[in-house]
Amino acid sequence: MKETIMNQEKLAKLQAQVHIGGKETARRKKKVVHNTATADDKKLQFSLKKLGENNISGIEEVNMFTNQGTVIHFNNTKVQASLAANTFSITGHAETKQLTEMLPSILNQRGADSLLQV
Repeated sequence: MKETIMNQEKLAKLQAQVHIGGKETARRKKKVVHNTATADDKKLQFSLKKLGENNISGIEEVNMFTNQGTVIHFNNTKVQASLAANTFSITGHAETKQLTEMLPSILNQRGADSLLQV
């Protein structure tokens, strides 16, 4: 009889340790597995392959100009395009810079009307 009481006490201790929340919550902790960025990149590349995107060679850098006067600058990029799907994708490390930081080298990429804004 004493053994069953002791086992019940041990059992109650163990149950108290694994119970996390309030009265009606789950008893066990669940380990949440997060997807890594590489898994997301693989899914994206698979989707782009289904669209029939092809690599465009010869592009060293990409600059995207915003209305706020900043530039999203991609250096050493991988550019892919699918003309049938009207889809272009640019992958690589992006940096947001002010337009003035990019000045002498960026002037030939801007139009004549936009030079007045600089």
